[in-house]
Order: sequence, then C-alpha cells, then structure tokens
Amino acid sequence: MNERRILLVAFFTALIIVGSFIRIPLPPVPITLQTLFVLLAGYMGGPQVALMSVGIYLFLGAIGLPVFSGGGGFALLFGPTGGYLLALLPAALIAGFGGFKRIWRMVLFGILATIVIYLGGVSWLKHLLSISLSQAIAVGMLPFLVGDGIKLGLAIALARRFSERVRSLLA
Repeated sequence: MNERRILLVAFFTALIIVGSFIRIPLPPVPITLQTLFVLLAGYMGGPQVALMSVGIYLFLGAIGLPVFSGGGGFALLFGPTGGYLLALLPAALIAGFGGFKRIWRMVLFGILATIVIYLGGVSWLKHLLSISLSQAIAVGMLPFLVGDGIKLGLAIALARRFSERVRSLLA
C-alpha cells in the first residue's frame, strides 16, 4: 500500500469518526452521518480503502477510543448499535464495488450496502432487546429510511464531484 492510499484510509477513517459525532439521539439507535462517509469511502476509495477505513474505525472504538456515537469500548459493539457498527464492514466493501462512473451502479451498490447495515442492525436489535421482527424494524429501520436515502444521494453527488481528484491520488 502506497503513501497516498494510506492517507486516503486515514482521511476516510477521520470522516467516519466525525460522522459518528454528528447525531440526532433517538432511542435505541441514534441517527448519524457514519453511513454517508462509509458510502463515500467506498465510492471514492474503492473496496480496499473503504474496508480498511471502517476496520480501523471499529478497532479504535473497540480498544476504547471514544469514536462511536455512544463513546468507545468493546462493550459498545454488543449494545444496541453493535449490529449496525459491525455491518459497516461488509457495507463498505459493497459500496467500494459501486465505483463512481455510472450512477446506476452507485445507486445499486449503495442500496445493497444500506440493506446490509439494516440487516445487521435490525437482527441484532431483535436479538438484544428480545422483540419481534416488526418491532425491530419499527425502531431500527423505519426512522432512518428517509435520512439514509438523503445520505445515499449526497454520497453519490460528492463522489461524482470529487472522485477524479481522489482517484488521481491513488495512481
């Protein structure tokens, strides 16, 4: 991995951390901008940069640095947001295959990445809170649909605007 790619990983890791602090607190899961920056890392950096950025973010949070929206520590990976956090890894990988040249690919892979995040988060909420699937969907997915659609559109717009510059760094 070259210096430029390492710089991009650090940049997207920092953006994901910042995104976790931009939040609207809703119980049991807050609305944050993490997913926006995970999608952006995938679209602009590709699967390797996105996966490494999210992996470092999760590692930093797991070892206790307060980078998650609820603070830091390994225990948070087993709290209400744990399923969403862990699902960011495969979501980053999926978004990374979305590219930035064809909008339809970005939309498709962005939707798939978002579905993966919902699957991880909702299934974990169902298990953790011992609630029905419909209850888990009601608290863990429905409040986020509109916002996630907006974040997807914003990630696509930003990636299309700035990807050529970022890709030139990777060359």
